[in-house]
Amino acid sequence: MKINIYYGGRGLIEDPTLYVLNKITEVLNELRVEVNRFNLYEQKGGIAMLPNTMKDADAAVLAVSVEWYGIGGLMQQFLDACWLYADKNKLKKLYMFPVVISTSLGEREAEYHLIRSWELLGGVSFPGICAYAEDHVDFETNSAYGKMIEQAAENMYRTVNHKVVSYPSSTAAGGTVAVSGSPIDLTPQESEQLSIYVSDETFVKKQKEDVAKLTKLYLDKLDQTGDEDKQEFIAEFKKAFVSPEPDFSAVYQIMMTDTERDLVLEVENGKLKVYYGTVQSPNVLAKTTREIVNKLVNGRVTFQGAFMSSQLTCKGDFKLLRS
Repeated sequence: MKINIYYGGRGLIEDPTLYVLNKITEVLNELRVEVNRFNLYEQKGGIAMLPNTMKDADAAVLAVSVEWYGIGGLMQQFLDACWLYADKNKLKKLYMFPVVISTSLGEREAEYHLIRSWELLGGVSFPGICAYAEDHVDFETNSAYGKMIEQAAENMYRTVNHKVVSYPSSTAAGGTVAVSGSPIDLTPQESEQLSIYVSDETFVKKQKEDVAKLTKLYLDKLDQTGDEDKQEFIAEFKKAFVSPEPDFSAVYQIMMTDTERDLVLEVENGKLKVYYGTVQSPNVLAKTTREIVNKLVNGRVTFQGAFMSSQLTCKGDFKLLRS
């Protein structure tokens, strides 16, 4: 007979759950049961592989410590892995015994969580151990509690050895329906291979690197688009610029309301400087749309013509606008 123990606590010395598991292991070893314990906190990167360890097991003990509420993240992660990668046909024949020791509140809720989760996976659960330990020293030195733990371990052995049958459960039936309706229908071999990939740090690292490269490529394209937007119309204005006088100077600011960007044209001593930004007190402040600016740089309309047709509004020196 082989029984696997899956411990979802943090492994603290004062955790009374460890005392309970040690007592259970001691009794089962005396009954010549092969006991394998898997501490989930030691296998955080390989939890997805653990469902494969149930292949040749006759029973599983799911043990959690309730420090404040719930079964803890590691045990939930293990149950998720069972849902995704475990051989459901094997789980149907696997006995599960919950062991829940609470130093806070909610041991019954945590026990129910384990039982219901296991039944949803299609497995069968039997009574385990559920207790509240206000003080771990008092709990561990109480001889009556020790005998109860030993009796519970013996009952686990009898249940598995006699192949005890339980009544069918609607939860288990509902879980079977849910599993069969899963969008990913994998064989046990495929599930095992997938769990290997999930737990393979090299594979996961490579996947993350690929995602990072794709993200960088996408962001680079966005940056290129942004750079193009920052240069829009600048070359056209410079190409079309003709200084009216060698010593002519003026500052124009064009506000494009539909892009929320301002184009600044600075003319100083007959030389033009064009850039996106804002200036204080420009000689001419114009407000229009990108479409009209496009028409301006392509010669399809003049500043004065756009102003007269109300396609452009401005304030400042109107003589400079005509220039």
